[in-house]
Amino acid sequence: MLPSLLILFAAQATPPPLEVPAPTLGPVEVALAPVPPPEIPPEVRAMLDAAMQTGDESGVDTIVKYARVADPGSGDLVLRRATDWREARARARDQRVRRAGVLELWSGRVEAGGFSSSGNTEVTGLTGTLDLTREGLRWRHRVLAQADFQRTAGVTSRERYVAAYQPNYKINDRGYIYGNAQYEADRFLGYDNRYSVSAGAGYGVLRRSGLTADVELGPAFRQTDFTDDTMQRSLAVRGSLDLDWTLMSGLVVTQDAALYLERYNSTVRSVSAIEAKLLGPLSARLSYTVQYESAPTAGRVPTDRTSRASLVYAF
Repeated sequence: MLPSLLILFAAQATPPPLEVPAPTLGPVEVALAPVPPPEIPPEVRAMLDAAMQTGDESGVDTIVKYARVADPGSGDLVLRRATDWREARARARDQRVRRAGVLELWSGRVEAGGFSSSGNTEVTGLTGTLDLTREGLRWRHRVLAQADFQRTAGVTSRERYVAAYQPNYKINDRGYIYGNAQYEADRFLGYDNRYSVSAGAGYGVLRRSGLTADVELGPAFRQTDFTDDTMQRSLAVRGSLDLDWTLMSGLVVTQDAALYLERYNSTVRSVSAIEAKLLGPLSARLSYTVQYESAPTAGRVPTDRTSRASLVYAF
């Protein structure tokens, strides 16, 4: 009996065998191929480079727009490349303007053709215009000269001359301070000489693709020497509108208007025109001018109308 109890006690006192956990493996590292960075597709790069070489900013904008829609990854690269190109062009332009002399950086247009007038004269004749502009970093200068002339059988039946100079100081992309000096001679409207000076503020109220509009407003002073040997001097208010609207490539509609509001005689002048590109720098232009004088001299009607058809050379 005792041996049996000893055997049973020994069996119960024996510790159970140790369980050795199975070895565990660390995290498995899987080697993946590197993802290549996005690149501009060759076709898009070729089109972008071609637009940049020709200086076609609208073409660059179009390529950037559709590249970003088609593939945002490479589209951002296209946008960055276009931005760098614009900044480089702006720096080069600024350097060129700073180094330019007084007689450089002028652009303009020469217009020559015929006119037909109604109102104080019912005639047809020749017309010519010279319009020059110089764009600087802060200053813009504009010089304008215009002449209408008609002579039949040794008698002059239409004679009008205009010369104007306007400097603008640019405050920002839209706002500017302007000065304006103008000389007019039109004895068929009733005055031998008219001198006008003005200063004020201008603002670009519209700056859209293909559509721009600038308005100006400021005080003015005018002196008019009438054909009846009388003279008027008066303070005035001057306002103007300059609108350009590109209907399609090579077809532009313009509307220019100026108002002098004064005590003795106010003047409103409106010029509506359409211009179509013919070949290179050559364009055809049709315009219609209305000039209203609130207090014309005796024997004159208040409204004069002139239609012009001309060729324009831009440079």
